[in-house]
Amino acid sequence: MFQSFKATSRPEQGPPRLRLLREEMAREGLDGFLVPRADAHQGEYVAPHDERLAWLTGFTGSAGFCAVLQEEAGVFVDGRYRVQVRDQVAAAFTPVDWPGTKLGPWLRARLPHGGAVGFDPWLHTVEEIETLEAALDRSGVHLLPSPNLVDRIWEDQPDPPAGEVTAHPVELAGEAATQKRARLGEALHEKGEAAAVLTLPDSICWLLNIRGADVPRIPVAQGFAILHADGSVDLFMTEAKLHAVRDHLGPGVRCAPPDAFAEALGALEGRIRIDAASAPLAALRALEHGPAEPVRGRDPCLLPKACKNATERKGAEAAHLRDGAAVVEFLCWLDAQAPGSVTEIAAATKLEDCRRAHPELRDIAFDTIAGSGPNGAIVHYRVTEETDRALGAGELFLVDSGGQYPDGTTDITRTVPVGPAGEEERAAYTRVLQGLITISRLRWPRGLAGRDLDALARMPLWLAGQDYAHGTGHGVGSYLSVHEGPQRLARTGEVPLEPGMILSNEPGFYREGAYGIRLENLIVVEEAPPLPGGTVGEMLRFQTLTYVPFDRRLIVAEMLTAPERAWLDAYHALCRRKLAERLAPRARDWLTTATAPI
Repeated sequence: MFQSFKATSRPEQGPPRLRLLREEMAREGLDGFLVPRADAHQGEYVAPHDERLAWLTGFTGSAGFCAVLQEEAGVFVDGRYRVQVRDQVAAAFTPVDWPGTKLGPWLRARLPHGGAVGFDPWLHTVEEIETLEAALDRSGVHLLPSPNLVDRIWEDQPDPPAGEVTAHPVELAGEAATQKRARLGEALHEKGEAAAVLTLPDSICWLLNIRGADVPRIPVAQGFAILHADGSVDLFMTEAKLHAVRDHLGPGVRCAPPDAFAEALGALEGRIRIDAASAPLAALRALEHGPAEPVRGRDPCLLPKACKNATERKGAEAAHLRDGAAVVEFLCWLDAQAPGSVTEIAAATKLEDCRRAHPELRDIAFDTIAGSGPNGAIVHYRVTEETDRALGAGELFLVDSGGQYPDGTTDITRTVPVGPAGEEERAAYTRVLQGLITISRLRWPRGLAGRDLDALARMPLWLAGQDYAHGTGHGVGSYLSVHEGPQRLARTGEVPLEPGMILSNEPGFYREGAYGIRLENLIVVEEAPPLPGGTVGEMLRFQTLTYVPFDRRLIVAEMLTAPERAWLDAYHALCRRKLAERLAPRARDWLTTATAPI
């Protein structure tokens, strides 16, 4: 059952907690202390035990950090959270526009020569600290590894997560864990590497075909691992979590408690791969204290995990049809409600109920974003009992949601009108839809990355002097994280797109204080057949996974080109064909009307 989000910290709790932290800093001789959103595994979503940033500041976004100095505490957030952070933090904290303002110059401008900034080396990656050290070079400001000072003052900090680990059957994974371990171990051997350090829970869960319950909404088990070139694995995970999977893991997986991880790193020999972008600095330091030769390289699970095999793709298609039917049932219900009669919480609850009508659902994929009117302009808005509002006449309602099914993870956003919509809103909606259609129709030469495609989704908005302050798309896992790297449709997406990669396609537009528009489908990369007369070599394209209609009442048909209309009509026809038999009669009739040709 849906529960409205309850913040870890209320704004008024921030200042006294900040005072306690500054007292600890003074005891340690520190002029600053860094409080990241991340945990030791660098996941976007963290367990209650690791919600240090939210506990200290009140800010609950999924990305950001706080730099606490004796006279100032900067909360660094990106464009998705600029509105949210102002609503959630007390005046004792200063919101900082990040990455426009980088931490290094910010610290240099505020700390004297000789200033010391503490940080927990388990909560910051190698790359993150090295980048910051370079930015502070010759400033006299230096970084010091430190005990975690927030943990010292957080008296009622929840215990570390201990969710039970379960096996993910090969019928859904498409490849046995023994085969994955052998395949990736052989790749290490070919590069002359004795082992690779794994710190990302989704990598470990994918490699071993296991799933967990340590993080809300994301079926991962937290732990560390070392993959050896012979295909064996040392798994560092709490013993109590592993009872149900001992036989599944088999003799090639040796288990030990998490606190044995650092010592095991120090005992390794040979060339050992470590991913500087995701591994905590403490892991590298442990390697350096032993006889091993650390080698910088990408987590060996990232690309194989991102490129879904045929079984995973088939599962994703099935999950999206199941999920699409649930969303259509919800939209049909919502359309029948009078303006002002439904609140954001009531809508999110109904949508979750529609998903839970399917017994295959394991959980929702993330806390539903259900924003009406001005709340829709908060990109990652999370409704609370304090912010809950009715869906008023003449407003737009943005709902971003997803489901976790054993055969796939879904993520979909639709924006709908509550009563008649204004012409400005309809024009903006149409531009956002044009961006989504552009990505959906795209063909491109193999070798391009997300950064090469991102601008195409923005062109209709740019022509109107509009834009959105987030990427166009993120990677998605297979019954794993709803946000999965390394693939992205964004200016920062540098990894070439490959067949089997699943991404979101979600352009948007947000007018602060008025409304938000976002439209999102999931898409999968596939090889594109050659075209007659084509001169480009191998090309790729996207196949759409999500099938839920777009709201025709918000579409200005005259703004669409003929190819855009053709794509939209064909998409809506597929929605009817794929979903009709899965729906109750009333929702089936609604779908027929909603998918009529433009």
